[in-house]
Amino acid sequence: MKIRTSLLAFLIAIFVTLLCVRSCSAIPLNFSASDNNGFDISNASIPVKEILSGGPTKDGIPAIDEPKFEPSSNVAWLKDEQQVLSLTLGGETQVYPLAIMNWHEIVNSTLNGVDVVISYCPLCGTGMGFKAEVNDKALDFGVSGLLYNSDVLLYDRQTESLWSQLKQKAVSGPMEGADLTLLPLKQMTWKNWKSEFKNGQVLSRDTGHSRDYSRSPYGEYDQSPSLYFPVEFLSRAYHPKERVLGIEVDGKFKAYPFVELAKTGDKVIKDQFNGVELELSFDAQSRTGSVEYLDSNKVNSPVSATVKPAINAFWFAWYTFHPETEVYTVSKQ
Repeated sequence: MKIRTSLLAFLIAIFVTLLCVRSCSAIPLNFSASDNNGFDISNASIPVKEILSGGPTKDGIPAIDEPKFEPSSNVAWLKDEQQVLSLTLGGETQVYPLAIMNWHEIVNSTLNGVDVVISYCPLCGTGMGFKAEVNDKALDFGVSGLLYNSDVLLYDRQTESLWSQLKQKAVSGPMEGADLTLLPLKQMTWKNWKSEFKNGQVLSRDTGHSRDYSRSPYGEYDQSPSLYFPVEFLSRAYHPKERVLGIEVDGKFKAYPFVELAKTGDKVIKDQFNGVELELSFDAQSRTGSVEYLDSNKVNSPVSATVKPAINAFWFAWYTFHPETEVYTVSKQ
């Protein structure tokens, strides 16, 4: 069921958000939403009225531009149950703890010679990694302080274009319409990461900024049914913060809610979507998992369809960007 959020819900969400941000974080605020934090959105491909100020000013949430890393074997501060994002390119792995990403949202890094941008939107629960070169142009990114459908809008410092994380493209500015290349970023617990990977480089808490990385500035938001900001479409099929693995195959979308995957009693599930076979591995307790695409004739060989890496997201976030999504349910299998 598609539901348009009301003006009242919008006002309440803004009020609650400002209270939360004031009490939970040390982030500079800008209460003027009319100037769009200084960005020119005259050619925006999304509705201008749906580009909202999240509270912080442009760069009020500071991206990490010169990240420091330490060997995973030296990391003692991460607890087993804490969540991390992991990216492997060419046999080299970097790890980005959510304890840090919650405060910074963007890391501009280089991995195995490839410039990458790692983004995390605490409001949507989405960790996504992209190549930082678009149309042969090298870019580095910052946090605009603006949102679209509750999702972070990145901006590149070279052109001041705004980029939607979940749409994976520029939505305003000189780069409008350009696509980001999504990378296979995985979300998992620190315990599971240590069991799956032999070694890697972990983002250091020595970020150059004074933040309390022992706590989240968003409190119990992950468990609450409330949203801070309005979104275009909502579905009551699941708890808004239910974790899903979302996939895209040849322009079609499907969501795999962890509550449905857990009903099977299996930790590995095979499925077929839009002509492509895939295998899902998941951990119901930590609400994390991964998707491997399989060729229909030979296991582990590349598929010819255009597929994108899976995205671990809150249900509400996946649905509002893909209201036409198919949904995996046990009863339909």
